[in-house]
Amino acid sequence: MDTFEQNDTSHPLHETVSSHIGAIHKVVYAGFFPRFIAYLIDLIVIWSINTIVTRPLLNLMNLSEAKLWINLFSASNITTSIIFFAYFILLTYFFRATLGKMIMGLSVESLIGSALSTKQVIFRECIGRYISMAFLGLPYLVVLFTKRYQGIHDYFADTSVIKNKMKQFKEEVKTALT
Repeated sequence: MDTFEQNDTSHPLHETVSSHIGAIHKVVYAGFFPRFIAYLIDLIVIWSINTIVTRPLLNLMNLSEAKLWINLFSASNITTSIIFFAYFILLTYFFRATLGKMIMGLSVESLIGSALSTKQVIFRECIGRYISMAFLGLPYLVVLFTKRYQGIHDYFADTSVIKNKMKQFKEEVKTALT
């Protein structure tokens, strides 16, 4: 039986994988539309949390009309923002996926190591997401044009979103290339 040497780049399997790497990326990494649907699901979850929990609590404490200088700094906007970012940061850190990604069968993967670091999650879900939203969400469209379907927030954190059913395949391809 012919064995595959790890460093043998002349092996037909290595050549095949290398020549079809673009097609492999399309199969393994989640594209724009599954990610967009997952994001919409996440927005529905966040809206529900704010409607069921946050707004009644603000009304109960007579803070629904409270603001600092301008409406942008209202108690409602501040708590909504905290819920939004906490949702993405905590779920991505603990589960590698938000509820929307879980429903769509997707998860966030580190491109530089096996586990997501706290720094990666905060850069991806807080700083990167804030920048993407600040420009009317247009930076999210970068996902359509990148090799691993990465958004700006993924580039900041060296992450990408992968289809869960393709994790083992990705590891086998990675092993074949090294």
